[in-house]
Amino acid sequence: MQLKKWLIAVPLAMTMLTGCSLLEKLVYRIDINQGNYVEQEAVDKLKFGMSKEQVRYVMGSPMLIENGYPDTWYYIYHHTEGHKASIQKNLVVNFNAAGTLVDITGDFPASDTFFEQIQ
Repeated sequence: MQLKKWLIAVPLAMTMLTGCSLLEKLVYRIDINQGNYVEQEAVDKLKFGMSKEQVRYVMGSPMLIENGYPDTWYYIYHHTEGHKASIQKNLVVNFNAAGTLVDITGDFPASDTFFEQIQ
């Protein structure tokens, strides 16, 4: 009689312990998007010497402007798709003291026409 109880209890316990990780994969998770969605097309419109207002018009409001460094804007995009690993893309826009665009860095390269004259 004791053997029958153990034959039922052990597989049941194993199923319950491993079932949690399996159950997590079966449960639907929504995609989570946070921050500024940045497209390369918008970055290609940025030109050396643009004002802060012009950059804000093209890119939208930045995710972060640090108090001590108002001439550096951060566009941060964070995406989590279901159970997959998170993806983060960054774009850092730098202005000079006069408030004109001098450099962009991050996951999006500047266009070949970045240093051409603003029209």
